[in-house]
Amino acid sequence: MKLHRFPKKIRERLVPEPFGTMRYQCLGCEESFGIERLLYTCPACGSVLMLRHEDEESLVRVGGEVWRDLFDYRRMLNHPPLKGIFRYYEFIAPVIPLEEIVYLGEGHTPLVEANSTLQELAGASFYFKNDGLNPSASFKDRGMACALSYLAYIAEKEHLESPLAICASTGDTSAAAALYASYLGPLLKSAVLLPKGKVTPQQLSQPLGSGAKVLEIQGLFDDCMKVVEALADQYHVALLNSKNSWRILGQESFSFEIAQDFDYEVGDKAVILPIGNAGNITAVMSGFLKFHRAGIIERLPRIIGVQSSHADPVYRYYLEPEPHRRRFRPVSVKPSVAQAAMIGNPVSMPRVIRLVEDYNEAAGAQRVFVVQVSEQEVMDSMILANRNGHVVCTQGGESLAGLKEAVRRGILARGETAVLDSTAHMLKFASFQEMYFEDRFPPEFEVTPDPGLRNAPLEVRPPGLQRYPQPGSPLEGEELADFVEKMAEEIARILGLKRKG
Repeated sequence: MKLHRFPKKIRERLVPEPFGTMRYQCLGCEESFGIERLLYTCPACGSVLMLRHEDEESLVRVGGEVWRDLFDYRRMLNHPPLKGIFRYYEFIAPVIPLEEIVYLGEGHTPLVEANSTLQELAGASFYFKNDGLNPSASFKDRGMACALSYLAYIAEKEHLESPLAICASTGDTSAAAALYASYLGPLLKSAVLLPKGKVTPQQLSQPLGSGAKVLEIQGLFDDCMKVVEALADQYHVALLNSKNSWRILGQESFSFEIAQDFDYEVGDKAVILPIGNAGNITAVMSGFLKFHRAGIIERLPRIIGVQSSHADPVYRYYLEPEPHRRRFRPVSVKPSVAQAAMIGNPVSMPRVIRLVEDYNEAAGAQRVFVVQVSEQEVMDSMILANRNGHVVCTQGGESLAGLKEAVRRGILARGETAVLDSTAHMLKFASFQEMYFEDRFPPEFEVTPDPGLRNAPLEVRPPGLQRYPQPGSPLEGEELADFVEKMAEEIARILGLKRKG
């Protein structure tokens, strides 16, 4: 839809100009810093940072009704910088000029309602938000679109020559970082650190295909993270993990989309997602809080974070009911099918602690919960979801397992509808499905396939059939007719088909 066809009252806001000032805010000492350089931790005390717009009041003054109209009209605007996560430009990073925004088709992933069978098995009505339909097939593209747009803006503004972007990854972060860096071409180079043998072949192929320098090291994700943090502290590199606050801003779009897709009525919704490095749950809470403060949504949805028993430091932290007695302790992780969630020391934990307090306070009651599930439940749930028409990854399976646990514990209120985050495309985790179907899980995963969920191809060999077609040697005449007839009869027998008439 062309600009001149929009209502006059909304037209002047539709294509925004950069405005205001953004600053890093330390969650430890409360010191703030300018965004002229890329910071990951507070230079004064070493704590993690959040990005704040200096004039949030200007967003509040606009009014919720105007914002709702603006975002709904922007859906019809054919302007690439505003088609992705930056549809919500004013609430993400309104200091970045539109011409610097990197858009590869990320964001606006579909809400797919579970069929009646799956809802009955889960004990609640729910949707999957399928973030596996992002360009690199995971939710990480939301954060990369923002982080790389900012990096492109700073590189242009400060005349930086081919900065190196680097990240540690269990797979999805590396794929997203490499993809977006490759789109920027000679402006940016990328390197990724992966824990050797802890990434699926499909995930490993992605950064390789995007031309990134892929470095494998012995250890786990937490070990890779320590190495890239040291590199970011001591060398001129741009860190692209969720320690990068620009990543968090981009991922807030997940909340904005959910709000818009439910016509901004989310008080009766529950958003369920894996915790992992805690960047995503941070972003989801922050996003809903921004919309709530601006009057775009009246009530905050329930947030339910999920952790496997093989990597559950956040769950253990919130087991203590008294906030003043809680102490965060990293855990040693065990092998997990939810690889992106196999993190024992989440970088964003300080952000989670602060935002949970802010969220519950704004809601006037506890609205954030954490549940624990088993590896068996994660894997069974992934297979079960895909048996019922979805393309859910292992982390999506973790979300579904978390929904069942929330129903069992009474956390999900009667009448609430859940939105489950499927963070990546199931094809990235096809090797785990293969292991499940073939019963090849090593004992340390603690997964035993449910016979009712296993599947395998059947080779059809009709009795009495002598010859089969081969490459370069097709069947002809009576042999071909015999092949077709006997094969059809045998397949009909296997499938229990009845003849017509």
